[in-house]
Amino acid sequence: MIEFSLLLIFMIIGAIIAVEIKSLLSSVIALGVVGFALCLIFFILRAPDVAITQIIVEIVVLVILIRATGAKRDLTEVKGGIKEKFALATTILFLVVFSIFSIWAFCDLPKFGVPLMEVSKSYITDGLRKTGAANLVASVLLDYRAYDTLGEATVLFTAVIGAIAILRRKGRKKIDERDDTDS
Repeated sequence: MIEFSLLLIFMIIGAIIAVEIKSLLSSVIALGVVGFALCLIFFILRAPDVAITQIIVEIVVLVILIRATGAKRDLTEVKGGIKEKFALATTILFLVVFSIFSIWAFCDLPKFGVPLMEVSKSYITDGLRKTGAANLVASVLLDYRAYDTLGEATVLFTAVIGAIAILRRKGRKKIDERDDTDS
């Protein structure tokens, strides 16, 4: 479980960076790194369905937040500057780390046809008798793993509501507009 500990330390460092850094865009990216590390932790804990939900929500939220913060950036940077070199180095580092984790994950998969868990046998043999549902997938989702399914639905619903709140047009002020409470 050394991977678990390293990922937790990585997440704590990413969260501290997100809170302490001055740039809003860098803070959003640091939070995205924390979310993707959480996704890896879910994979380590053998919860791929939660990990998939986490990565989908993380990607959607990250795109929305980068879009919201990126509109305020000055795009008149000099080509070949230190920022551009840092961005290239960071991208290459991310691709190398992502490739290493991908290779590690694919090598850890069992051979095709070998069951991952013995629990699936009890679902197949006793599912109809215990749940009364003819559809085994529905019985697993709604009887055996009902709280997990409810949690995933809650996460997706919350992400959609957050996206709607951020992207709505009604209630937005233009930059030069002032509130009645502004003095």
